[in-house]
Amino acid sequence: MASALYKHINKFINLNKDEQEVLAPFLQPLSVKKKGFLLEGGQTCRANYFVVKGCLRLYFIDIKGAEQTTQFAIENWWITDLTSFLFQEHSEFYIQAAEPTDVIAIGNNQYEEMFHQLPKLERYFRLILQKNHQASQRRIKFLYSQTAEERYRNFNRLFPEFVQRVPQYMLASYLGFTPEFLSKIRAKK
Repeated sequence: MASALYKHINKFINLNKDEQEVLAPFLQPLSVKKKGFLLEGGQTCRANYFVVKGCLRLYFIDIKGAEQTTQFAIENWWITDLTSFLFQEHSEFYIQAAEPTDVIAIGNNQYEEMFHQLPKLERYFRLILQKNHQASQRRIKFLYSQTAEERYRNFNRLFPEFVQRVPQYMLASYLGFTPEFLSKIRAKK
């Protein structure tokens, strides 16, 4: 499983075989069943998760009791509740598998030692966080500047295989509307 992570890291920085061996003890492979949780509200997020195979989502429960998906992670993406992870405080988010998923976890208590032994990984994670922040900003802009139908069409154009992978209610939540409205949009095709 670690080879997928090493390949991903090498897209951003060069991590040679010796350095991969140094990194290996920090990596914990995990498997999550469909609808299983890596994090539930009220818990403290203890790891950052790299998706090797499958799909995870990050969501919270809004004031009306509805699930609001804020992020998906498929192969070669990272996911965590960053605030809970960094500050080791209780989370208001859930990380749930949308399908059977294999991940590599790096525990919060291991990050400093990992960066001490492999300082170049700080650059890798900075680049990953920058990409994540950029995607979040773009998503917020789309939520406020596009109609619901435009958001769906745009997302479907950018990630057509992804639209087929996740349940309709999760996709609707991520795009900011109800599953019923998504059904109407799809029916227009």
